Amino acid sequence: MGIHHTGQRVALLVDAQNLYHSAQSLYSRNIDYTTLLNEAVDGRRLTRAIAYVIRADSPDEESFFDALNDIGFETKIKDIQTFADGSKKADWDVGMSLDAVTLAPHHDTLVLCTGDGDFSRLCSHVRHQGCRVEVMAFKESTSESLIDAADSFTDFSENRDNFLL
Repeated sequence: MGIHHTGQRVALLVDAQNLYHSAQSLYSRNIDYTTLLNEAVDGRRLTRAIAYVIRADSPDEESFFDALNDIGFETKIKDIQTFADGSKKADWDVGMSLDAVTLAPHHDTLVLCTGDGDFSRLCSHVRHQGCRVEVMAFKESTSESLIDAADSFTDFSENRDNFLL
C-alpha cells in the first residue's frame, strides 16, 4: 500500500453508500468493515475513522450504524432527501471533502474509501498540503482519475474474500 511507519497518524474516511452499491452490484455481498479498518490502518496510529452513511428508513440500518460504532467508526448520518417528483438524493461528497481538508493538516495519511471520481481534485489538494492520500475501493467501479490522483490504491476486488462478507 505504500510508505508506512507505526508513528503515522491516519484518518479513515469511508463513503459507505458508494462501497455498499459497488459490493452489491459487483458481488451481491457486503463490506467487512472490521477488515477494512484493519487493512487501512495497517499498524499505524488511527486518530479518526469516519463512516458517512445515509438513513433511508430501511429495516436493518440502525443495527448497521450501531455495528459501525462498535467496530470503532464514528458515524455521520444524513437523511435521504425525497423531492416532489419522487426522486431521491443522498450523498456525502461535500461533507467528506470538508472533513478531509480539515483533518489533513493534522495527519500524515488520509485513507479515502470510495470510488467516486469527484474526490480526485480533493486528493490533489490534500497531497499538495503535504498529506499522503490512499484510496481503497473496487477497481471496477473506481474512477481512473481518482486512482491517478492518490498516492496509492488498494483494489478490494483483488482480495474480495478478505474485504467482503
